[in-house]
Amino acid sequence: MIDDMVDTAGTMVKGAAALKAKGATSVMACATHAVLSGKAYDNLDKGDLDELVVSNSLVSKSHPKVKVLTVAPLFGEVIRRVYHNESVNSLFA
Repeated sequence: MIDDMVDTAGTMVKGAAALKAKGATSVMACATHAVLSGKAYDNLDKGDLDELVVSNSLVSKSHPKVKVLTVAPLFGEVIRRVYHNESVNSLFA
């Protein structure tokens, strides 16, 4: 499953349960921004989602099911290219 933002993880956990009910042996999801508010960590603990991969665009506490990937090198390269009036298009191709 892919989403741009995950807040309480309720929808992702329900989606993972539905996929596993249909025979999936593992369910992973990714999201750009991990708000992870309210019952998010409880939902992750009790739910069928095996792994959630997110960027570090928002700060959240660590969790065994959450893998955080840094966006710092990408942001740094975009800033460098903009400063030097270079194209950023190739970074997103």
